[in-house]
Amino acid sequence: MKRILICCSAGMSARMVVNKMKFAADIMDVNVVITSVAMSEFESYVYKYDCFLLGPQVKHKFTDFKVITESAGKPIEVVNSMDYGMMNGKKILNDALHLIM
Repeated sequence: MKRILICCSAGMSARMVVNKMKFAADIMDVNVVITSVAMSEFESYVYKYDCFLLGPQVKHKFTDFKVITESAGKPIEVVNSMDYGMMNGKKILNDALHLIM
């Protein structure tokens, strides 16, 4: 089972994206755990997840968070702002799965 973590400012908008991603995962029959957290919680999840996505509103934290995820050997990316805004769960899920492979 793959584990994906999405981080945004307070975890609110990411929760909506997570729901869309879970819906897409069900349709695609992908066994995945997807969770959202606020920036302040990010570091405590590094060893619990396989891949990390940042909401576009926190892309300024990418460099800081990449240092943390690289030390754990885990990938991180900023979600495309158009996909995030449109809540394109299928595309965001596929992008995350490609990071893990």
